[in-house]
Amino acid sequence: QVQLVESGGGLVQAGGSLRLSCAASGSISFNFMVWYRQAPGKQREFVASISSDRTTNYANAVKGRFTISRDNAKNTVYLQMDSLKPEDTAVYYCYTRTDLPYWGQGTQVTVSS
Repeated sequence: QVQLVESGGGLVQAGGSLRLSCAASGSISFNFMVWYRQAPGKQREFVASISSDRTTNYANAVKGRFTISRDNAKNTVYLQMDSLKPEDTAVYYCYTRTDLPYWGQGTQVTVSS
């Protein structure tokens, strides 16, 4: 079983930056890790992913502004978010899957205009 804990959310002005962290309870060296987000009244959507060999993929809406990375020694995945926009406001979730899907509790990101 894997427990995921997100942190780093908060309130920031448009154009600002935040770095989210997703700390896992055990080794994630071989895990495919994903960030999702869910805005009020909307469905949860894909943001970015990183494979065990550090191949990354991004949603078009965040490409060029967000960077996903991982530190396997710390069992942690990061999401660096730059040039934030009000439409980035959402709860951000970390996700992985082994035998079962695992989600974190989410961290709120609010971008003011």
